Amino acid sequence: MFSNNVTPFGQAGGEPVAALLISKVAETEYERGLAAIASVDTINFLPSVTLALIGAAYFATEITFSQRLRVAIGLVVGLAAVVPALIYLGWRNRDAVEQRLESVLTPLVQRLTEALPGISPLDDSGIKSRIEGFFGAIERIATNRRGIVLTLTASTLGWVFQMIALWAAFWAIGTSIPFSVMLFVVPMGTLASITPLPGGTGGIETVLVAILASLPSIAVGLETSFAAVVIFRGSVYWIPILIGGFVVSWVGVDAFGTTAG
Repeated sequence: MFSNNVTPFGQAGGEPVAALLISKVAETEYERGLAAIASVDTINFLPSVTLALIGAAYFATEITFSQRLRVAIGLVVGLAAVVPALIYLGWRNRDAVEQRLESVLTPLVQRLTEALPGISPLDDSGIKSRIEGFFGAIERIATNRRGIVLTLTASTLGWVFQMIALWAAFWAIGTSIPFSVMLFVVPMGTLASITPLPGGTGGIETVLVAILASLPSIAVGLETSFAAVVIFRGSVYWIPILIGGFVVSWVGVDAFGTTAG
């Protein structure tokens, strides 16, 4: 969570850092740590879109959508269709994807390792072995149904707790809103984490406030929405940064120090 919150593009920026730390602490290959964290992020997407669609379906029976809400719902529906399709196609054609990655990444990685001091350059066979290790780890995860179910359950609970946090933020400032609103609002806000800002800061808050203020069923203004979102983001963004920063400093220094020793 710390690495995702301090790097641009959300999970896309934090994954390589998290995988490096995991590989050091768990004393395993970097590509295995990357496969694990990438799989978690992929699985984490499924309940977010599902909950958002449930919330949108509920609102469709209660209110007339504004243009802004129609765009937001269209985005969710599009992602719900496109992302699983891409995952399925990538899995079915994983051998071709692996070969393509090898041809693209091999020269890039070699140039990078040659330019960075203190890093031994990798030859073609070494890069190929690491890419094969990554796809092998993905296959082990994909065939572990029990592990996938447990991860999916934990991910869904995590989303529900985030929704409770935003609902409680409104309650803290004396505003009562239906919990069903959170089903749609929280996943939509998280989609803004793909912005090139650390942890999506600014983008997530803007999307959350804009959607909340657009819902006629709850009738809250921009000021009220902004106040609740500030409290919510303080709990789910800044607290993990403080705790995660301490843990990464402690565990990371110990791990890298042990490796160097």
